[in-house]
Amino acid sequence: MIESLPRREREVFETLCRLEAGTAAGVRAALSDPLSDSAVRTLLSRLEAKGLVERTPGPDGFRYSPVQRTEAVAAGALRRMIDTFFAGSAASAATALLGLGQRLTPEEAAALERIIDQSVERKP
Repeated sequence: MIESLPRREREVFETLCRLEAGTAAGVRAALSDPLSDSAVRTLLSRLEAKGLVERTPGPDGFRYSPVQRTEAVAAGALRRMIDTFFAGSAASAATALLGLGQRLTPEEAAALERIIDQSVERKP
């Protein structure tokens, strides 16, 4: 569903997912390419009408939050990135991420090793 959203709706939705919840002004401030206040409100209303965002009253006005779990949205976004930039290869994407130079903690390295061990094809 997220993949079929127009670019600006997807950008607003992904920004809201990153924030986990926020007002229209908060979403607007977090956008990399800010829109007008009315445009952000319109896009949030469209997302609400599509069942992707819920709106609740708050002290600073309405607060918006994604209906879908952030993990599900992140998985879809990651899948699109892997398909687009790494020809569908999760291994190539992981190699590129690890090549960015950030050091892994021992816990992160152990978690990666477990996932790799589980993902390796075994010969019968």
